[in-house]
Amino acid sequence: MANLNKVMLIGNLTRDPELRYTPKGTAVADISLAINRVWNNEQNQKQEETVFVDVTLWGRQAELAQQYLTKGRGAYIEGRLQMDTWDDKETGKKRSKLKVIGESLQFLPDGRGAAGGGGGAQGGGGGGGQSYNRAPQQRQGPPQGASAAPHDDFQEEDDIPF
Repeated sequence: MANLNKVMLIGNLTRDPELRYTPKGTAVADISLAINRVWNNEQNQKQEETVFVDVTLWGRQAELAQQYLTKGRGAYIEGRLQMDTWDDKETGKKRSKLKVIGESLQFLPDGRGAAGGGGGAQGGGGGGGQSYNRAPQQRQGPPQGASAAPHDDFQEEDDIPF
C-alpha cells in the first residue's frame, strides 16, 4: 500500500522564529503559524476558526527564517507530519505532540501592506542533526517564446548582402 505524508500550509507567524544549533552545528528554528479558515454556516453567517501549527525548520532554512521572518509575517510551508513523544518530568506521564517538519519555505507578504523581500528558500531538514538541502529545480531549455541563442550572441551587420 502506498503512503503519503505531505503538508502544505499558508499562515502568519505567531512569534519571531527561535533559532538554536545542535551540538554538531546544524541550525534548527521553531516557528508557529496561525492559519485562518473562514466559511458561512447554514444560516449564511460568517464563521472563523484559527488553527495554530508548530513547524520545525532545519539547516539554511532555519537561518533564513530567523533572518527574514518576524511575528505577523506570512509564510508558505511544505513539509511532513512528525509525532514527538516524551515523558513529562512533572507528572511522569507520556506526552505527545504532532508537528510539521518544514521541507520548503517561501516568504509571503505580511498582510499589512509591506511586501518585504518576497523570495524564499527551498531545501530542508533532516532530523537528528543531519542537514539536507535540496537544490531548487532548474527549468530545462530556453523559456517558451524565446530564442535558444543568448542575447549577447546577436550581432547586427551594417552590410546587408543583397
